[in-house]
Amino acid sequence: MDDLEARIRRLEDRAAISETVINYGLAVDRKDWVAFARCFTDPVLTGYQDGEPTGSTRRSALVAMVAEALDGFGLTQHLSTNHVITVDPDDPDRATCTSAMYAQHELPGSPNGEFYLLRAIYTDFMRRTDEGWRIEGIDTENRWEQGNLTAVDEAIARTRAARG
Repeated sequence: MDDLEARIRRLEDRAAISETVINYGLAVDRKDWVAFARCFTDPVLTGYQDGEPTGSTRRSALVAMVAEALDGFGLTQHLSTNHVITVDPDDPDRATCTSAMYAQHELPGSPNGEFYLLRAIYTDFMRRTDEGWRIEGIDTENRWEQGNLTAVDEAIARTRAARG
């Protein structure tokens, strides 16, 4: 059995990892792009195939892309549930957090429907940094969509029109 200090550290790590993933959802719903950026490393790994990243992007580019889509919605609500956290046995500064995402989006006045619902499985690849646990990469498996399936494109168009 591990000593008490190691066991407490594992529990603290699990809580911090889960909190980072939850803060991702809260930040996008509040459209707090500074808080959203704090959830990630720089760069952010992208384009996962068979669990391995195929590319990366600057954190600022990721934030800009997400903000462009979500700023066009009236309201959103991202619920991150069922966190399963696995710390890398070979590197205690790396972990994965697999979770269910339930994301609701309101698009007032859309002729295609004012509501869009996405349910997905997220695998967040986490890394301990000097600032705490951060998301180093995300692999998203969209499971089911309902409502206005063009809502994201419409929201992006609204954001671009509003920004000129």
